[in-house]
Amino acid sequence: QVQLVESGGGLVHTGGSLRLSCAASGSILRFYVMGWYRQAPGKQRELVALITSGGSTNYSDFVKGRFTISRDTAKNTVFLQMNTLAPEDTAVYYCKAREEGKPDYWGQGTQVTVSS
Repeated sequence: QVQLVESGGGLVHTGGSLRLSCAASGSILRFYVMGWYRQAPGKQRELVALITSGGSTNYSDFVKGRFTISRDTAKNTVFLQMNTLAPEDTAVYYCKAREEGKPDYWGQGTQVTVSS
């Protein structure tokens, strides 16, 4: 059973930074893609950033230039460095992993709150 555990959320002022972590139980290289998603109150969950098993990354337009997804394969952890945060970035941030032929795995989420 795969477990994804997010951490690093919290309360920050506008313009501040946070670094989220997603620790997986076992090697993350078996996932052909991992990603960060977020869901604000009353809104649908949306993609923030992806990283493939080959290390390629992709970002939604609203975070380009501000957020960076990365990974440490030795620690089986994916990170999301978030800079220049704004109140509209307030949401619960979720980690997702996709393995060939299996349902997606999701973490429990970590709350990010940006005050104005």
